[in-house]
Amino acid sequence: MDQDLTTTRTAEPVLGAMYFGTRADDALSFDLLDAFVDQGGRWIDTANCYAFWEDPSGVGGQSERVLGRWFAARPGMRERVRLATKVRHQPLVPHEWPSSAEGLSAEAIRRGFAASLDRLGLDSVDLLWAHAEDRSVPLDETVAAFGELVADGRVGRLGASNHAAWRVEQARAIAREQGVEPWTAVQLRYSYVVPRPGVTLPEGGHVHAERDQLDHARSQGLDLWAYSPLLTGAYVRSDRPLSPGYDHPGTHRRLEVLAQVADELGATRNQVVLAWLLDQGIHPILGVSSVDQLTEAMAAREVAVTDETRTRLDEPA
Repeated sequence: MDQDLTTTRTAEPVLGAMYFGTRADDALSFDLLDAFVDQGGRWIDTANCYAFWEDPSGVGGQSERVLGRWFAARPGMRERVRLATKVRHQPLVPHEWPSSAEGLSAEAIRRGFAASLDRLGLDSVDLLWAHAEDRSVPLDETVAAFGELVADGRVGRLGASNHAAWRVEQARAIAREQGVEPWTAVQLRYSYVVPRPGVTLPEGGHVHAERDQLDHARSQGLDLWAYSPLLTGAYVRSDRPLSPGYDHPGTHRRLEVLAQVADELGATRNQVVLAWLLDQGIHPILGVSSVDQLTEAMAAREVAVTDETRTRLDEPA
């Protein structure tokens, strides 16, 4: 696969497709996808398990099927966009998760990814994530199975979502020993305000990017993709309050500075948060439910974060 098609070294917004096929029907999903591409978007992120908790079937695959129908209806679009999907969390028994989650054995990876390609109607994807850790499987088995997919030309690059930094680095060392493609991207929950250290978030399985993980990604040259960057609307909607884990003095100070900077720049708070992430080389994943929300988010690329602005935003931690 052409490396130019898979590299993401310049930070850019990513369209999250989690609820395509469940909360968002085909019409809305197609509108969002079309608008994203029209506004210069390139990367789309999904998973084989999206969104099993929303669908009466109790298993995922709805998002990938919508994307497959969109690609089929848009000849030539596959050459214009980059697609990332994930394996690990698809329930193997309907409505029984996490007890029946597919895991990261070699067979589970091969079977899960083959089903993804079938739903997508494609022969390859640009990036494949290990959606979460699976410590019941030897890491060398997982690494070898992912490397096999790259060697076969069905995957361009590899990444680890919701993994501890030491596990990512251990897997990268194993990949070097095996002579296979290593993980070169990480996906974690991250935003301008952060929860108290050690707090368990209400969203099960979310792993928040903390200082060590941020430093690890930067020092090793790994792409960092941030999910839930806008905290489901908490920056701008009073009916979407932050969970209790975010209730600490650092959050209150940061929200005050964020409001001031947004007013001075003539931008929304969401746009400033996204611009702040992009300025650090972080790829924010956009979970939007309307074209207006998407357009607002994509406009964050035009918000200039100067050194002075960055210092002000970073100080009240």
